[in-house]
Amino acid sequence: KDVRFNPKSIRSQEMYGETDPMSGEWTTGIFAAIWAKYNSRNNAFNTWIIADGPVDAIWIEDLNTVLDDNKILTLANGDRIPMTDNVKIMFEVETLVNASPATVSRAGIIYVSDTDLDWEPVLKAWVLKRADPGYQAFNTSPVQ
Repeated sequence: KDVRFNPKSIRSQEMYGETDPMSGEWTTGIFAAIWAKYNSRNNAFNTWIIADGPVDAIWIEDLNTVLDDNKILTLANGDRIPMTDNVKIMFEVETLVNASPATVSRAGIIYVSDTDLDWEPVLKAWVLKRADPGYQAFNTSPVQ
């Protein structure tokens, strides 16, 4: 299972959560809710949480406790949500220009050049994902 979100499409407070200044009530953020839902040992499946968007020093720095050996998301309200073995996190980014050395050192980096990945592997993956295994018409193309 994979859960994909774009961290730059929301404010940092919407990502992790915030306290309402008038009522003092805590509102859980989108990433915090995803993190809490899938980091459950009761889940019988593996989940990849994919941050698909540019790295920004503001939101990525708040994930340093997740990326280090502690593997715990610490929220502003004091909640601490540990990462379970059935969850992995991946950052799909174009560049690491705005990432700090501390963040980069905590992540495994895989670089795929756009000159190495041309349209054929993308097409093949798309076809194989959608093709009926019993129907071979898609598999007769020159794409191997």
